[in-house]
Amino acid sequence: MSSRTSPVSRPLTIRRAVARDAKRLTRLVRGSGAYEGEYAAAVAGYRVGPDYIEAHRTFVAVGADEDGGRVLGFYSLVLAPAELDLLFVADEAQGRGTGRLLVAHMRSEARAAGLDRVKVVSHPPAEGFYHRAGAVRTGTVRANPPAVPWDRPEFEFRIPSE
Repeated sequence: MSSRTSPVSRPLTIRRAVARDAKRLTRLVRGSGAYEGEYAAAVAGYRVGPDYIEAHRTFVAVGADEDGGRVLGFYSLVLAPAELDLLFVADEAQGRGTGRLLVAHMRSEARAAGLDRVKVVSHPPAEGFYHRAGAVRTGTVRANPPAVPWDRPEFEFRIPSE
């Protein structure tokens, strides 16, 4: 079985991000293999600051055991307007269910906040992931050069009430 399809093989804890996580989250974004080549400029100067973490519902997936509490992924949920603003999984943790766990957690947080849907403007290489995670494609956000010189797929997670 390839590492892209194997289940989560190590225990993870999802916890609220704190200001001291900012540098680790910034490194995770800037080091993402999904932003190599033509996409590199989009994250070259990107910063996840303590102020961002405090302003939004930002959560981290932390590895247990041999990962020693290492941040393996994170997401940020903006409540108004409802949007999954960031979702990153460390390259070496991809394909092991970390992203799916983060999405499930995000859906739970959205439900608890009274949201019935959450928008996602996806990075083009992540389109397949969002589709597999249950998001519905709703459109395309057109390029906005120089910041984002490519079109991006737009999705929506529908959040059923319990």
